Parts: sequence; C-alpha cells; structure tokens
Amino acid sequence: MQREPAGGGRPTSNTAPRACALAVVAWVLLASGCAPPPGEFGGGAASGSAGAPADGDALLAYEHTVGVELASEAIVPRLQAIQTACRDARFGACTLLEAQQSAGDWPRARVVLRMAPAGIEPMIALAGEDGDAGERSTRTEDLAVAVRDTRTAQDRLARELERLQAFEGRPGLSVADMIALAERIAATEAQIEAAQREAAQQRRRIDTQLLTVDLRARSGAGGRGEVARAVADIGDTLAMGTAWTIRAAAFLLPLGLVLVAAGAGLRTWWRRRRRA
Repeated sequence: MQREPAGGGRPTSNTAPRACALAVVAWVLLASGCAPPPGEFGGGAASGSAGAPADGDALLAYEHTVGVELASEAIVPRLQAIQTACRDARFGACTLLEAQQSAGDWPRARVVLRMAPAGIEPMIALAGEDGDAGERSTRTEDLAVAVRDTRTAQDRLARELERLQAFEGRPGLSVADMIALAERIAATEAQIEAAQREAAQQRRRIDTQLLTVDLRARSGAGGRGEVARAVADIGDTLAMGTAWTIRAAAFLLPLGLVLVAAGAGLRTWWRRRRRA
C-alpha cells in the first residue's frame, strides 16, 4: 500500500517553481557578490601583474602650489586678472575652484584652479608678472591602482546587473521574490552610478592639474606702509597719550599726597630723635 506525502502531491508541485526561482536568485547574488576579481587566485606571475602597475602604466595626478610677492596695491588686480584668464580659457580649459582675499596691514589673496597641463606654466607666469617668485612645490599621486580597482568594480557590477535582469522575465516568481529582485537591481544600478562618478573624477584628476597661487605683499612694502600710517596717525597717538597721562596723574594724585604727608611726618620724627 502506497502512502501519499504528508503535505500532499499538489502543494509540492506548486512550491517547486518558487523554490527553484529563489535558489537561482540566491546563486546569482552569491556568484556576483563573492566572485574574486581576475587574477586573485592565479599563479605567482599573474598575481604579480595584478599588483602595482609598471612604471610605464603610471597615471599621475599633479598638484602645484606657487607663492608670489607683489606690491600691496597690485594684489587685488592680479587676482582679478587670474580669474579673468581662467574664465576666458586664455591658457586652455580652466575651472575656478576657490578665490579669496584679505585686506589689512598685510593684504593677501589665494586662488585655486583646475586647468589643462599646458596652461599651468603660462598661468604661473601671469601670476608672477612684476613680482617676486616665492616657494613652489609640486605633488604627484599615482592613481593607476585606484583606476584599475574602479574598472574592476564596474565590470563586476555590470555582470551582476546583467544576471539579475535575466531573471526578471522568468515565470514562477512570487510577488515577494519580484520585489526583492527589483530592490537588488536598484541597489546594483546605484553602485554602478557611484563607480562611474568615481571613474570620472579620477580621469579628471589625471587629464587636468590643480594649481594653487598665493599672492602676498612684499616685506618692504609692508614696512613702508607701517611708517606712513604711523606718521599719519601721529595726532591721534599724541592725543591718546595725553589722555592716558592725565588719567594716570588723577589716579596717582591721592597716593602722592599720602606719601608726601608720611614723608614729612617721618622727617619731623627723625629730627626730634636726633635732638633728644
């Protein structure tokens, strides 16, 4: 005598497609999310080539910092000239990232640009025209490894999205499975967009260079300005000193009277003692 399964034959046939679909989706997620990047489990030569790139494959990002000393009255016009040259792309593609200036006894200005490599030296020459060149430094960063990792992540995410989209039209998926699959597809697409933005930023840093120009007043000009201001303020300084002298005299007058009286009394006492 044959026995039927405890759950009945019909329910088992209904749950089979759903279980199969879930297993397939889980396999796709595991395969795409845990798959090692190419060359990770390769031999010694393959793993060595997947490490740091060779010297010829270096992708460098340059950052330049330049200091220029100018006359105090030339700092603001020079800052405006640099901004105009960048805005008009006089030396090639240029983007103004930051511009600031400060007034006072020691005026200064600072401008940060991202521009084409061919325009770096002409822009530095414009900034230092009729001025004294100060310190200059150049910093480089090799982005080859970061670019390779970003490209690997893009390829992995593209394969994952392709596998997930292949299961959207499969029959037998329940509503819950379709929602979970749609959420996974949306998350993968968001990761792909983030990787694309990262790749674009890396390419921008490689194709263009960052230039920071610091404009400040000459030391001699600052000293002459201090002397001129001191001469111009001599009247105010004299009036302020006279006022402080009067206040100090008024403050010390009672104490002076007490000291005079005490001295007179001490002198009288001393004379009487000598006579005695």
